Amino acid sequence: MLDYISEIFNINIFHYITVRAILAFLISFILTLYLIPKFIKWAKNKMSQPIFELAPENHQKKVNTPTMGGVIFLFSALIAIFFTIQLNTYTYITLLVLVLFSIIGMIDDYSKISHKENKGLSAKAKFIMQWGFAFLVASILYFSGFNTDLYIPFVKEPILNMGIYSIIFWALVIVSTSNAVNLTDGLDGLATVPAIFAFLSLTIFLYLMGNVNFSEYLLLLHINGVGEVSIISTALIGSLLGFLWFNAHPAQIFMGDSGSLSIGALIGFLAILTKSEILLVLIGFIFLVETLSVILQVGSFKLRKKRIFAMAPIHHHFELKGWDENKIIVRFWIISLLSNVLAILSLKIR
Repeated sequence: MLDYISEIFNINIFHYITVRAILAFLISFILTLYLIPKFIKWAKNKMSQPIFELAPENHQKKVNTPTMGGVIFLFSALIAIFFTIQLNTYTYITLLVLVLFSIIGMIDDYSKISHKENKGLSAKAKFIMQWGFAFLVASILYFSGFNTDLYIPFVKEPILNMGIYSIIFWALVIVSTSNAVNLTDGLDGLATVPAIFAFLSLTIFLYLMGNVNFSEYLLLLHINGVGEVSIISTALIGSLLGFLWFNAHPAQIFMGDSGSLSIGALIGFLAILTKSEILLVLIGFIFLVETLSVILQVGSFKLRKKRIFAMAPIHHHFELKGWDENKIIVRFWIISLLSNVLAILSLKIR
């Protein structure tokens, strides 16, 4: 949209990705702040989040909190993106990821709300949809000619060319990250801020890899056109920040699976675009810890009939140990910030 404005009024400033990224951030942030209160008022007692019966006792007081806030902040981001982006192959595929996984989340959320229980989609149905969409996206990316080299942090040269097997690997990254963010979204704002930090790190990588001069200076792989995707990630940062205003403890609204599954899948996909799949260990460190806690808990119980944690994911473990919810949230935010700082440092240590 800004392209047409630039041509009509001869305003060259809108040709810069940085300017359009800032505008995308502001539009999505302001729009989310405007829409969320209206949605909360409408959704009260209509779209409340069913609380898992085995969740810590203090969660029962959240029973009437509206959910599906993800629909609103995604809508706000998409509006901002529409006005600021220059579409290319990478932006089309990125938007496809966002839309497809938000559809899974919305179906899951609606199922929970309509049946008034915390089950939603069956694990099998969700698994099939996630992997189906992930394979579709990974295949489109592969056949568009995207680089299939695998990079590791702090090493400037690729360690492996995955070839067609990159489709399987990329699908795994997308599905894993989507589910990891979904597992983390169990306390007020717990998933929101680490997602903001992750998008911020990935925005930096996207912009630098899309710029010939910066990518050459930092010994990064240059991918023409990928810098435009940074506008999508900055729009998400803006909408998530606006959402946090109402999602911070005590939350007035939850993002639901419509938000967590889609932003998780997007984080995974942006890591693929920036060749940072392995660096996701740092970029999404909190999401990784939460997921590992569930894997270890389930594995330990099946093999030894013993639990490692009082409850999984691990944020519930700390709740049952007597930690205040806000203390858990803020400490996890701090850890996420530090891990993302280390991820960004990898740009200079190569």
